[in-house]
Amino acid sequence: MRSILTLQSARFDGLTPAQQDAWTAAAALVQSKPSLGQSGPLTGLQLFSKINATLALYGQEPVDAPTVKPTFAALAPQNLTITNTAGVIAIALTCPADPGVNTTLRGSSPQHSGVRALPSLRILGMVPAPAAGKSDITALYTARYGVPAAGSRIFVQCALTQDGWMGPAMSFTAVVPAEA
Repeated sequence: MRSILTLQSARFDGLTPAQQDAWTAAAALVQSKPSLGQSGPLTGLQLFSKINATLALYGQEPVDAPTVKPTFAALAPQNLTITNTAGVIAIALTCPADPGVNTTLRGSSPQHSGVRALPSLRILGMVPAPAAGKSDITALYTARYGVPAAGSRIFVQCALTQDGWMGPAMSFTAVVPAEA
């Protein structure tokens, strides 16, 4: 991520003054996430880096002009379910609708069952198309963190991405049940 941000900073320096001014004007309308009760507008460089770093994470081409923040539809994933049938763990998101190709899945390593605060999350991939109302995310999760043990708590988060913008995220958590 640091190398991506370094690259974006260098790219911003290579923009024309008019392009940089366009980013600065667009950034004045975007507030930072609150930290210690404070928030403020982004700088042109911050917005440029935010949009282009997101595009880079998903293998998309960078942009030199600011994109308009889209209106995001409701997220398809609605719940996290974990089953343990004969020792085989299956992790799925309940999805009454197709999540499409732009629903990002993030997850944390397995936590103690008593953990309730959302831990640090890593990108696992895009939410797969559902079958029978469930999107199986077992392969995405276990490729990053391995098979979680019974009794551990899993956290995942989903958000739509479009043109480098991330929509509101929904977080889900569940405890891996004992073998059934």
